[in-house]
Amino acid sequence: MDLSKQQRIRLEPRDEFTHPIEAAKNFNESMYINLFDPAAKAGGWFRVGNRPNEGHAEVSCCVYFPDGRVGFMFQRPTISNNDALNAGGMCFEVIEPFKHLRLTYNGKLCILKNPQDMADPKTAFSNNPIVPCEISIDFRGVSPMYGGEAVDENGNPVEENPEESFARAHYEQHMSGSGFIRAGNETLELNGYGLRDHSWGPRFWQNLYWYRWLPMNFGADFALNVSIVQMATGRQHIWGMVLKNGKYHFIEHATLRTDYDAQWNSQRLYIHAKTDEGTYDVEGDVLSLIPLRNRRPKDNGEWMNTRITEGFTEFRCNGITGYGMAEYLDQMVNDLPVGRAV
Repeated sequence: MDLSKQQRIRLEPRDEFTHPIEAAKNFNESMYINLFDPAAKAGGWFRVGNRPNEGHAEVSCCVYFPDGRVGFMFQRPTISNNDALNAGGMCFEVIEPFKHLRLTYNGKLCILKNPQDMADPKTAFSNNPIVPCEISIDFRGVSPMYGGEAVDENGNPVEENPEESFARAHYEQHMSGSGFIRAGNETLELNGYGLRDHSWGPRFWQNLYWYRWLPMNFGADFALNVSIVQMATGRQHIWGMVLKNGKYHFIEHATLRTDYDAQWNSQRLYIHAKTDEGTYDVEGDVLSLIPLRNRRPKDNGEWMNTRITEGFTEFRCNGITGYGMAEYLDQMVNDLPVGRAV
């Protein structure tokens, strides 16, 4: 969002908790977090998105095993309020605002030897084993907060068109985390790094044309997050930050080149990012990727299809190896991702 001179970004400790339900039918409040253990080369990401005006939440649990398998579960449990980010067996608990979160999950996980099976969710869930899953991870911030909610001179939220909005209020933070993932008779003990975000406001997944979201950690005092967002109008937003020694340096410009496979899944990434204090060249190899989708009907009954590929990725920068995500969202036109040139 571009701010006028009378507008500012507000972020307060109370924003760690849920917010009043807004009038827009597609009001969404969500929290997301990921964690990757560099020694185990394993980890995962987790999300609860409340859609109280639509009567359900969106709950996603994704686990990357060291051998390339992916465990995944998606649910739309019924909800009637926005009192907590706690649905479908997944719970985000704020222990101390801006400093300490706890993620727990008790539910099911579909274990995919071939993660590409999830391109057809019905078949994937029918033909792969589903096991009990228990997760408990404590996260602690290693960085300042980035982002917040745009407000006017009177402190009121700056409204956006619900048919065009995606994350009107949004903040992020790099984290450390430790805990366990127990899936069936397997247990992953994790101790590593990740990134979390929290957003609220109207959201349709189809409101963006494509984006590339690249959060990565190289340790407690060096991390990046690069975002390139393309609107259907052709307008592009590039933003993000580099964490160095406890301080964020904001990305002024970034470029991305991707090598794809035959299904237009990202395989290798080349990133160049510039901040006020230097430039960063990053290469990434996608270790394991799962294709996901979101569909919404048009007024005429036709379906809009959004593909979101979630790639667990090994990154290299300045001679250091780190881990994170290559999340690619694309609207699909004629069964092709619209952002495939990037």
